[in-house]
Amino acid sequence: MRTYVLTVFNHEGKKLLEETFEAASDKDAEQIGTNRLDDLEYSNYTHRCVSPDGKLILFHR
Repeated sequence: MRTYVLTVFNHEGKKLLEETFEAASDKDAEQIGTNRLDDLEYSNYTHRCVSPDGKLILFHR
C-alpha cells in the first residue's frame, strides 16, 4: 500500500482539508480521493491528490 495526500482549499486559498490515506495503486487512490471529496461536498473546491513520489493524481482549480 502507498500513502497519498488529499488537500482542499477554499476560494480564498485557505486550506480546508489535508489528510492522508492508503491505496494499492494510483487508480485506486483516484477513486478513493474522488469519493472522499464527494462525501465532504468539496468536489467543486480547488483540490489535489498526490502520490508518495509527487505524481498529481487528482486536480481541480
